[in-house]
Amino acid sequence: MSLTINTNPAAIRASFNLAKNNKNLQDSLTRLSSGKRITKPADDAGGLAVSMKLTASINRTRAAISNIQNSLSFGEVQDGALQAGARIVDRLAELKSLSLDVMKSDADIANYNTEFKALQQQLYAITAESFNGVSLFASTRVTAGADGSTMTFGVHKHTISVFTSDRGAAGSVVSLNKSALLSALTFAATETTHVSVGTAANSRTVLAAENSANAIDIGDITLSFFTAALENIATLRAENGATMTRLQFAEDHLRLSSANLEAANSRIMDVDVADEVTNYAKYNVQVYAASAALAQSNLNMGIVLDLLNFGRK
Repeated sequence: MSLTINTNPAAIRASFNLAKNNKNLQDSLTRLSSGKRITKPADDAGGLAVSMKLTASINRTRAAISNIQNSLSFGEVQDGALQAGARIVDRLAELKSLSLDVMKSDADIANYNTEFKALQQQLYAITAESFNGVSLFASTRVTAGADGSTMTFGVHKHTISVFTSDRGAAGSVVSLNKSALLSALTFAATETTHVSVGTAANSRTVLAAENSANAIDIGDITLSFFTAALENIATLRAENGATMTRLQFAEDHLRLSSANLEAANSRIMDVDVADEVTNYAKYNVQVYAASAALAQSNLNMGIVLDLLNFGRK
C-alpha cells in the first residue's frame, strides 16, 4: 500500500463510517427515549401521514365521548328533577285525600292548603332548574289574542342535538329533549273548578305556581288530576331513560372505536423496544469499531512523518 501525504483514503472512509454509525446510534437512542418508531418525516413519511390522520380521529372521538358524558349528566340531573316533581305530586295527592276527611276541621284543611300551595311553588322552581346554564325543561308561553280577550297556552319544545361520532353533524346524532314538565302539569280547566290561564273557552290549569297568590287551592282540584300528572311525568322519565340508553350505547361504541384507532396508530408509531435495544447495541459496537479504524488510519500519517524525520538525521 502506497503512502501519501495529501490524501488518506483509509482515514476518510473510517471517518465516513464513524459519522454514519454515530448518526444511527443517536437515532436509535432517540427512538428508545421517545418510544416512537417515527420521530421525523424522513423515518417514514407515509406512515407519519397515516398516523396524523389517526391521531386527529382519536382526538375527535375523545371529544365526542366527552360531549356524550355531559349529555348523560344532563339527562341524569333532569331525571332527578322529574323524580322530585313526581314525589311532590304524590304528596299533593296525599294532602288532597287528607282534606276530604269529614272529621277534619276547617283549620286542619287550611293547614293542608298552606302546604298544598307551598308545594306548587316548589314544583314551579323545579321547572326553572338548569344544568351548567342550560335549562332542564322546556319553557312555557302564554300568547294574548289581538283583542286581548283570548289566550293561547303552549310549550317551547327544545331539542339538544348530541353528535355521537367523530364526524360531527355529518355523523350520527341523538336528540336530547328538554322534558316539558310544566306541560305535564297542565290540564284543561274542566279538570278543576280553578281557572289559572285564559278564558272560559280556552283555559288551562297548571299545578305549579310562581307564588302563593297564583297557586290552586286544595278544594279546587280533583284526585284524578294527580293520577294524570303522575302518568305524564312517568312518560317523560321513560322518554328520558330511552335517550340515555341510546347515548350509553353510543359512548360504548366510541370507546371501542377509540381503542381500535389507538391500537392502529401504535402499530405505526410505537417502537419495538426489544428490536431497538438490539439495534442500539449493534450501532454502539460499530461506533467503537469505526473510531478504532480511524485512529489506526491516522497512524499511517505518523509513519510518513517518521520517514521524513529519518531523512533529516
